[in-house]
Amino acid sequence: MKAQLTLILSLFTVVQIMAQGPNPPEIDSKQEVKKVIETFFDGFHKQDSVIIKSTVADKVVLQTTGRNKEGKTMFRTEEFSQLITSITSIPDSISFQEKLTSFSIQVDRTMANAWVGYEFWLNGNFSHCGINSFQLVNFDGEWKIIYLIDTRGRAGCLEE
Repeated sequence: MKAQLTLILSLFTVVQIMAQGPNPPEIDSKQEVKKVIETFFDGFHKQDSVIIKSTVADKVVLQTTGRNKEGKTMFRTEEFSQLITSITSIPDSISFQEKLTSFSIQVDRTMANAWVGYEFWLNGNFSHCGINSFQLVNFDGEWKIIYLIDTRGRAGCLEE
């Protein structure tokens, strides 16, 4: 009787584990998420809307937050099409680079979060820094950005 109970409990545990579904190795998923973000910025720097669009879902939410000159918190939502237009319309006479300084990526099944530090440089001069927080979903094996919010500021950016 004790052996049957142990067998039943073991089978129940196996069934419960299998019911969770396959979960790809976390390391591989983190690398895939990082690659999507790097591809996003590759398109950003090349001003290539096709590359950028390849990294996002059909509907993506873009937001930003920071402090204005008076120190008040500002928060706004942007249309994705506005972002694409603003990036692709930057004239060749202006150089810009968003240097990614750190990555912290968490993955659970079909959802990922990437907390990405950055410095923004305009015409070779430091402009601002902050964090890009990406939310991604794995749509049948392909990670896509569904949400991006960033902070922007100058304080505490560059190591002195």
